[in-house]
Amino acid sequence: MRVAVVAEFYPRHHDPVLGVWAHRQALATAAAGVEVSVFVLHRLVPPRRELKGLWALARQPTIAHPDGLAVRYLRYVSPPRGRAYARWGAWAAPALARALEREGPFDLVHAHNAVPAGDAVLRTATGAPLVVSVHGGDVLWTSVRAPGGRDVVDRVLGSARLVLANSRGIERLAREHGAARTRVVHLGTDLPPAPGSEAPTPLIVTVAHLVARKRHADVLAALAKLPGVRYLVIGEGPERGALERRAQELGVGDRVEFTGQLPPAAAARRASEAWCFVMPSTEEAFGVAYIEAMAAGIPAIGCAGEPGPAEIVAAGDGIELVAPRSPDALAERLRVLLGDGDARRALGARARATVEREFTWPRCGEQTLAAYEEALR
Repeated sequence: MRVAVVAEFYPRHHDPVLGVWAHRQALATAAAGVEVSVFVLHRLVPPRRELKGLWALARQPTIAHPDGLAVRYLRYVSPPRGRAYARWGAWAAPALARALEREGPFDLVHAHNAVPAGDAVLRTATGAPLVVSVHGGDVLWTSVRAPGGRDVVDRVLGSARLVLANSRGIERLAREHGAARTRVVHLGTDLPPAPGSEAPTPLIVTVAHLVARKRHADVLAALAKLPGVRYLVIGEGPERGALERRAQELGVGDRVEFTGQLPPAAAARRASEAWCFVMPSTEEAFGVAYIEAMAAGIPAIGCAGEPGPAEIVAAGDGIELVAPRSPDALAERLRVLLGDGDARRALGARARATVEREFTWPRCGEQTLAAYEEALR
């Protein structure tokens, strides 16, 4: 079986973390016996706040072979994101059409997200069956906030042979947006050889992009109620300056470390000392960061009412949910977990068992292969 994977979010030479989950799924699928070629929609215009990034974008090689996988970066330009994001597929389609014709034929095309990847695939009229993975953005952001986004998302999901969702909550929303055939396929993580070793003093960690919906500010507010607890923030993003100032205002600046973005292995190494992983984010479709922490034997805390954390809770133990936007509830839950070492470590062991049973990359590869076979039937 020859499959073309098309993605907007995928690791680049200047950002090896971006969309690393798409790369790992492609590798897992290849390990399951599929011949995979990856086509990355590589937009050459950086956000206005990051014009200095134009040089880095232009330097991205057009062909790479990370971990032995053939990856082609297809350059295109398009209008600014704010009012034109739903139309980016139209701008990327010509380059994608040429690449698919040159490298094909393919038995199936797998697009990560309806916008812009799925839309671009449809516009190429490749003729191969289309599978679309919905990771949350299509149904939680694009269809709601991007001008014209609802029409494009509905059209693409309605045209797909099969839609893959990363949780049952996202599957339900995909059906509301026109998906006729759906299947839940969980992303995965690596299972470390052994659980991490806790730091000598209480340490909590968040590994996430620094954006408002990840709710780092709620963790800072909770931290102010927890004397002696340190907070490790791994990740980069537009909220960093505001969060650093907020930490100082709350009087916890000396207990918070902002590392910036780290390579995956370094991030895992730093996070492995934490007593608890905390990410009370909203609009959380799945949350690979939760299962990465749980794989290391670290209990996780997420928000109630979010599709991703609810999916992990349904799969097994190891993650606890608190009321959204409630630093008080978060502080109370942390006070209990950090204060009872035996219960915390037992919860961490159950967290690791949940990941080993439900959320590994080999399992993801098997599930993805099964989805492809279903789409081709």
